[in-house]
Amino acid sequence: MLPFCAVAGQFGPEVREPGLWGWRVEKMKAVQLEQGQLGVFYTGDAYLILSNRGSSGAELHMWMGEKSSRDEQCACAMLATQLDRFLEGEPVQHRQVQGYESPEFMNLFPGGVSYKEGGIESGFRKSRSNSGPVRRLYQIKGKKNVRVREVELSWSSFSRGDCYILDLGETIISWSGSKANMFERQKVHEIAALIRDTERNGKAAISDVTEGEETLEMIQVLGPMSALKDSSIEEDNKADMSNSATLYKVSNATGYMTLTQLCDKAPFDQQMLERDDCFILDNGSNGKIFIWKGNGANAEEKRVALKVADEFIQEMNYSRMKTQVEILPQGRESILFKQFFKSWS
Repeated sequence: MLPFCAVAGQFGPEVREPGLWGWRVEKMKAVQLEQGQLGVFYTGDAYLILSNRGSSGAELHMWMGEKSSRDEQCACAMLATQLDRFLEGEPVQHRQVQGYESPEFMNLFPGGVSYKEGGIESGFRKSRSNSGPVRRLYQIKGKKNVRVREVELSWSSFSRGDCYILDLGETIISWSGSKANMFERQKVHEIAALIRDTERNGKAAISDVTEGEETLEMIQVLGPMSALKDSSIEEDNKADMSNSATLYKVSNATGYMTLTQLCDKAPFDQQMLERDDCFILDNGSNGKIFIWKGNGANAEEKRVALKVADEFIQEMNYSRMKTQVEILPQGRESILFKQFFKSWS
């Protein structure tokens, strides 16, 4: 890896305001993109994309092109750390790899994203920023290990054998398919209440809908309803296998970074998360690794969070390309993280 020192003063005060901001890693520096350049990615480059939603929080995405160099990827991670410090540790950080981006990332670009071969050269298309209302779709699937994952905001994501949550901010729609099992039906109500109580301060309205009773609001958001897929018991059993999770503690109290397994079966107790340390929640069988940063963790533990995640992915023989990494500051936990705990307060 090339020696790298983040250049000071690369991020201006405007990024503290609501909006969508982007930077390309260029000669180990963060070069800010114009709004018309957002949504176009060169396969040989690495990018930072910041979605600042003001009082609703910020999401910082590190996007890695499939042909980007290891040096560019390392520089991108360090620049993300610098931007995170500039924003006082507020953003939730995500690593996105070309071709395996999360629905949350794709939703930032209503016109879609486009990939261009090579590195920084020319040719950009206009795209719109996304600072509008919350619009997310979650699938609830499984039997013994019922889990939640964010899916594309479309009827094509729906199955008659599963349950879903359409999160519209002030309204949370809990939808149950006609062939969903009792465990999924119970979980969808739990997650809807968790979103309302922990992310909307108890002020959102929950609407329970069963298949065949779809509301006008759902049609307005998702478009005309199409034929729904069926799901099978085999799919639920497969989901159970991929929904396993293990919790690890990360610490450098001895001067060396150490990893200690705390529990190998969810749901976990929230009290296991100590504010003076960082933790890894391993859901790698489902393609996801979470890093939780306690408010009292030392600067070094926070700084190397992504490096620790990469080493962990390698140690577990997970695919680096296909495994998403989410770095969560204490107090900014996502629903996808909270679901692995017995209760959350």
